[in-house]
Amino acid sequence: MAHVPLARKPGEMAEPLDAGRRSFEHGRWTAAHAELSAADAEAPLEIDELERLATAAYLVGADADCEAAWTRAHHDCLRHGDPPRAARNALWLALALTLRGEMAPASGWCARAGRVLTEGGRDCAERGLILCFGALRTMFEGDADAARGGFSDALTIAQRFGDLDVATLARLGRGQALVLGDQQAEGVAALDEVMVAVTAGEVSPIIAGLSYCAVIETCQLTFDVRRAREWTAALSRWCESQPDLVPYRGQCLIHRAEILQIHGDWSEAMDEATRAHEHLARPPAHPALGAALYRQAELLRLRGELGRAAELYGRASERGRDPQPGLALARLAEGQLAVADAAIRRALDEANDPVTRAHLLAAYVEIVLAAGDTESAHGGADELATLAAQRDSPVLRAMAAYATGTVHLAAGEARAALAVLRPAWTTWRDLEAPYEAARVRLALGLACRQLGDEDGATLEIQSAADAFRALGAESDLARTEQLLAPPRPDGLLSGRELEVLSVLATGMTNREIAGQLVISEKTVARHVANIFVKVGVSSRSAATAYAYENGLAGRRYTE
Repeated sequence: MAHVPLARKPGEMAEPLDAGRRSFEHGRWTAAHAELSAADAEAPLEIDELERLATAAYLVGADADCEAAWTRAHHDCLRHGDPPRAARNALWLALALTLRGEMAPASGWCARAGRVLTEGGRDCAERGLILCFGALRTMFEGDADAARGGFSDALTIAQRFGDLDVATLARLGRGQALVLGDQQAEGVAALDEVMVAVTAGEVSPIIAGLSYCAVIETCQLTFDVRRAREWTAALSRWCESQPDLVPYRGQCLIHRAEILQIHGDWSEAMDEATRAHEHLARPPAHPALGAALYRQAELLRLRGELGRAAELYGRASERGRDPQPGLALARLAEGQLAVADAAIRRALDEANDPVTRAHLLAAYVEIVLAAGDTESAHGGADELATLAAQRDSPVLRAMAAYATGTVHLAAGEARAALAVLRPAWTTWRDLEAPYEAARVRLALGLACRQLGDEDGATLEIQSAADAFRALGAESDLARTEQLLAPPRPDGLLSGRELEVLSVLATGMTNREIAGQLVISEKTVARHVANIFVKVGVSSRSAATAYAYENGLAGRRYTE
């Protein structure tokens, strides 16, 4: 049965209620939740205090109390003849349910809010809030252009009524829709405006936390590392000022882990990702738990702990986080080339928007090159370069340049590779991203070796090895040290394997090698697999580097 507010005599105020209001105003959410709950136990709270209780309960993760308080506030508003406020409480509850991943009840409360406003017949800011929910659903369904229109209409309504919360939510959605719709500059400007309102303390704490997380995630999606770093630092300060926050602290830790990973602080990044995992796994598990598991898996993969990484990618998938491209790269590192190839091709086939495709293409190029499909790798590198040209993102340009450089290397075009790899290395160095910079230096070393510059090759490869060693990138370090080892004797491989390796080093596919050597493609595949095992490599580019290192490229052999 719904609570009916009891009237208090003038001047009468229960001590828990006084304390709860003070705690709420100062952002002491745990205290506010406890004190307002205690006051409610003495006498049912009125609407203002119920809304405060719902907000405090949400911010400390007391989901049942949050839902109950907003539900009561909604019904009390209806009884007091205030449909807009009743609709707003229904929509805040819908938002809380959406963020918990409970989409069916969230949809129900949205529908309830819409009906209340329709029957109430009032023009109000809450109509803009309903438009935001509809546009958000449209954006999640992949129609960024239609979503942008919905958010723009919501913003117009919010501005007419001077409602900063609704206006901020509309600007946030509009900015994300612009970015996803390939209008990055305009979208980023809209998101920066959102953050002005947030950092100035102009919006409610729920909208502030939501905005921080959404803007940072959008920056990471669009490879805007510098903005992501700045807003993550701001989110950290905001969370530290409210130590009992629950909903945003886990996401804050995930964002910090990603920034630390980029800058090479892998141990600290793992600590933050683990803390996020523990924080978000508390019952009921938060939807962002999948992102925390994926970040842990990525760090394990980079450190060469491939079995544990694969396990966590699987658990991330169970929590709704797509495990690609990380899982495919882990399978590649394990030597499961066919599995990696099939997985990354499937993921790319399903990716329709440019942002998702950009995140997959770099791994796609690496994996299909290892599989010997230089034509597909060339196409993937070209698409990535096109996407980079459309965006003001140094990170994306560096990724595209590295992909293009590795394709040139596989084709034996060392000078073309050097021309794109040098700027890529400069970008990663300036961004203080040591792992990515080391990968480029390794590729630079292979290009120098193809050109016969052994001193230059050794310097580049040794620098890469030093960086991998400092980072703890064991798999990359092992492959790099193989390139610095003394040449192995020709007797390691059979005559036919040496001949296959010699032709493979020119960048030919298995089918092309079969045609040149007049043997079956299946036989070529068997020889390539044997070569990988015998010389200790896991990709065609590494086998090519081995051939040039040992003077085995361009020679003819017989059994």
